[in-house]
Amino acid sequence: MSGVFRRRKRASAEDDELAEGSDELADDAEDDADGAPEPAVKERPQGPWDVEDVPEDGVQRLDLGGLLVPVPPDTEVRVDVNAEGEVVAATLVQGPSTMQVNAFAAPRTTGIWDEVRAEIAESLTGGGGQAQDVEGPYGPELFAAVPVQGGGAAPARFIGVDGPRWFLRALLTGPAAQDRSVSAPLEQALRSVVVVRGSEAMAVRDALPLRLPREVSEQAAAAAQAAQEASEADEPDAPDLTLPERGPEITELR
Repeated sequence: MSGVFRRRKRASAEDDELAEGSDELADDAEDDADGAPEPAVKERPQGPWDVEDVPEDGVQRLDLGGLLVPVPPDTEVRVDVNAEGEVVAATLVQGPSTMQVNAFAAPRTTGIWDEVRAEIAESLTGGGGQAQDVEGPYGPELFAAVPVQGGGAAPARFIGVDGPRWFLRALLTGPAAQDRSVSAPLEQALRSVVVVRGSEAMAVRDALPLRLPREVSEQAAAAAQAAQEASEADEPDAPDLTLPERGPEITELR
């Protein structure tokens, strides 16, 4: 699904120059000056939270760096990695339903979900799918039919949340994409997600840096060390520690 999150084409060199300046200075420097405008993004009184305004709710969250992700009961959390082994998203799995969560840098004073939503819809319809704006618990969202390999289409819901200098996108698939009663637990989990934007300058739409949880990193390091020792000892049954493309899975069952 990452292919539908892209920059839109611009019509003129002037637009390109403006976009370049916006992308490179998408955060603090000028906005922190005296008289800077207040953020124009909508308030999120029930989450998802910025790290600066998260309440003391007692929710235990998985620390992925740029995202703190809750692990609800009977939920499996997959840490998704790309071909280079970089963590790019977290996916919450509840039975046959999934919710993938990504976070990106955004301007301080404007949201980008309206623009991104239009781009996703254009990409899907151009590829033979369907997309329709609907009203959801977080405001406008996109209900889509995504073409699948071998023919046919799969239902999907794209939810976007504009925060202070960040944008959060959630993609729901499976029964949760069509049935609000099924998606309710995942939507509630999304409300408990915390975004850690950081103070560094980032281009608009750059993905916030994510990492494996410390416990998983330690386990992976220990396993790698064991594999190296086994290899040096010429043990024939050394385990295959190739990291699966979707990344480690963290399951919590209560």
